[in-house]
Amino acid sequence: MEQYPIRGNEILPSDLQTGKKYLRILIVEDHRALAENIFEFLGETFYCLDFAYDGLTALHLVSVNRYDVIVLDIMLPGLSGLKVCERIRNDLQCNTPILFMTARDDIEDKASGFSLGGDDYLVKPFNMREMELRIQALSRRDTAKQGEKKAGSIYFNTDTLTISLNNGKKVELSGTNARLFEALIQAYPRFVSHDIFNQSVWGIDDIDLHTLRTHIYNLRKLLKDALGHSLIKTMRGRGYRLIPPEEE
Repeated sequence: MEQYPIRGNEILPSDLQTGKKYLRILIVEDHRALAENIFEFLGETFYCLDFAYDGLTALHLVSVNRYDVIVLDIMLPGLSGLKVCERIRNDLQCNTPILFMTARDDIEDKASGFSLGGDDYLVKPFNMREMELRIQALSRRDTAKQGEKKAGSIYFNTDTLTISLNNGKKVELSGTNARLFEALIQAYPRFVSHDIFNQSVWGIDDIDLHTLRTHIYNLRKLLKDALGHSLIKTMRGRGYRLIPPEEE
């Protein structure tokens, strides 16, 4: 089966007239005929579609691409859809909405899927139009959350520049502190190197290392005073990493 090209969220020529942004959808389905039917129904007028036959391929695609919605079959060869969902949420720290496709309609099966991070269920056989409506609803829900980034129990609102923890404590950042923290939470659970900080925060390559350390020290102190946790770990010789309270 042909793998459709991924075009991302860039504005394509037809979008300049309609203002329409394409939705990037990953279809994870081992049944070739059903996958082809989904591709044919959705087409490429409003969607950028990608396909994975198994769970490991899906995890790779999610790790290197950003999708608006993931349509995930539960019964997959090798790694089940439930395990794929769990790893997307826990290992990749990806919050993209997940629509499960399954022949199982038992409430316990659905409860398992939701507990692992699924957002919606579509029981086979299903109407293609219903699938499309559910995809669109999930994409709108995700768009409403785009102003919030999450790392463990840390929440960062990029609109208000406010950090909040599950214990209810909050602090509002500004200026360099906000840019430093956004770089950290964007990279989580990976670390941010000195060079990446220089580019993302200041836009240049030659910020003195002592200057960066001073800014990180001040940010840590602010977070410790306001939240009770400094939240930033030094990766000696490499950079800095965000550490949620439960990982300390």
